[in-house]
Amino acid sequence: MAKKEVKKIVLAYSGGLDTSIILKWLKNEYGCEVVTFSADLGQGDELEPVREKAFKTGADKVYIDDLREEFVRDFVFPMFRANAIYEGHYLLGTSIARPLIAKRQMEIAQIEGCDAVSHGATGKGNDQVRFELAYYHFNPAITVVAPWREWKLNSRQALINYAKKNDIPIPITKKRPWSSDRNLLHISFEGGILEDTWMEAPENMYVLTKSPEKAPNKPQYIEIEFEKGNAVAVDGVRMSPAELLAHLNTLGGEHGIGRVDLLENRSVGMKSRGVYETPGGTILREAHMAVEQITMDREVMHLRDGLIPRYAEMVYNGYWFAPEREMLQTLIDESQKTVNGVARVKLYKGHCRTVGRKSETNSLFNLDFATFEKDQVYNQADAEGFIKLNSLRLRIRSLMQNKK
Repeated sequence: MAKKEVKKIVLAYSGGLDTSIILKWLKNEYGCEVVTFSADLGQGDELEPVREKAFKTGADKVYIDDLREEFVRDFVFPMFRANAIYEGHYLLGTSIARPLIAKRQMEIAQIEGCDAVSHGATGKGNDQVRFELAYYHFNPAITVVAPWREWKLNSRQALINYAKKNDIPIPITKKRPWSSDRNLLHISFEGGILEDTWMEAPENMYVLTKSPEKAPNKPQYIEIEFEKGNAVAVDGVRMSPAELLAHLNTLGGEHGIGRVDLLENRSVGMKSRGVYETPGGTILREAHMAVEQITMDREVMHLRDGLIPRYAEMVYNGYWFAPEREMLQTLIDESQKTVNGVARVKLYKGHCRTVGRKSETNSLFNLDFATFEKDQVYNQADAEGFIKLNSLRLRIRSLMQNKK
């Protein structure tokens, strides 16, 4: 298929092997200006060499934007108000970063007068869907250049050969034969030796967390305060969203919390193995659910819980900006108005467990009703009628079966 003529492209650029090659490939194949955009979502020192590398590889202009606070405040926290988790294990660390990257990329496209955008996602992965659904949300007429769906560099060795031919540094080595993606919420690993689903991920792969076996022998107790479903303080110290999540990452990492090894179902239809470290997010979700336990009405909780898998699928499949996710978010945020309180959690050798919860303003726990001791407000004999009414359909069914 003939290439569509474009004048200027903004590329989502990480500085890794794939996007470095893509930058050069866009210059060679399209002969147009290329603006690179790198989002600082908490990658640490990974971004330091990106600007120089982008210019050396042919970028005409480079954007590196600090989006950490916006990432946690407007994307991670809304998702955690929903207790979202994909297939019972994955806390969606990569999935939730893509809509923000795409949003800022489209803003830069408008600023720079670009008529096309590009990304480094493969034609087999989820990220191509996440990026492009967001692109079209912001500009239905935008041209998307997806090199993995166009070029003939169809193997890791072909990429390496192209990089050598074009003097592009190769960051992947035989010592670390896997790819990774990092932000404030997590770090993910995939590919390489992880494609053997029977092989345990090597200990030297992990970045954010200590091995649980080598974590401290003494547990640590922390208290996390929530207001309207959002964490606002740890151990009485108020922090910004990004500061708070970074602090929980440090605490969780020290105790080996948040490791997940998952063979997940990709949105494009195949299974893929991902290994994840999400120390702060694991603590945050546990603490959030603890405060909900004491502040949220039973039927509201059960209704919301039934929607968690659907919400998580929307995030995983790239529908962050879709009307159904926005509608569901409104419902979830309504349920969070009373989620005000403090959770006390215990961190110990890879485990994070709630050991206490309280709410001064919204507690629905009433000792007068719940106590097993003598009380004046609950007549236990009333339970007999409740049971008989609720068992009526079961009794009728048994009677009919006995007649047969």
